Amino acid sequence: MSKKVKSYIEKEIHTRLDKIEAIAVVNPRGINAIQNNQMRRRLLGQKLRMTVVKNTLAARATAGGKLKGFEALLTGPSAVIYGEGVGISAIARALLAEKKTLEATKGNLEFRGAFFDGEIYEGEKGMESASKLPTREEAIAGIVGAILGPGRKLGAVLKGPGATLGGIVKAIEAKAPKGEEAPATEAAPA
Repeated sequence: MSKKVKSYIEKEIHTRLDKIEAIAVVNPRGINAIQNNQMRRRLLGQKLRMTVVKNTLAARATAGGKLKGFEALLTGPSAVIYGEGVGISAIARALLAEKKTLEATKGNLEFRGAFFDGEIYEGEKGMESASKLPTREEAIAGIVGAILGPGRKLGAVLKGPGATLGGIVKAIEAKAPKGEEAPATEAAPA
């Protein structure tokens, strides 16, 4: 391959992976062409893309970006799975599901690992641990819940005595015969 062609491929990989924060690497050798096409379609339905890359070009294309350090996963034939705005847990969950689907059709998907936020999750165990990480939406919901928790407790503490007093007043009102007013207490002469 000429330097000019390599340069074009490197630029293409750079434009595809420039805005990506999470990526997974698999060995595409264990699956045939039909399984590969079916897997790519299912991944595309989840807003994920699979691209077979030349390791040295992928390493050079991502050297200065957010994916710096993921080149440690690039050994042997490599395919990268990524999606813009898709977190590592969603990628890992999708790939674990694909592995089960492929095993049913006698295909074999070998995980090299996943890369997110400077951390490498190696092999199948790393992929399983990455799949258990919360998605972006789950993490935001957890943070919002943690922020609102103390305020909710404070509101309940402040509302509690007033609600009890309101309940007592309602009970007295319900017991009083209709049309009569509750007897007023007179102040003692001073």
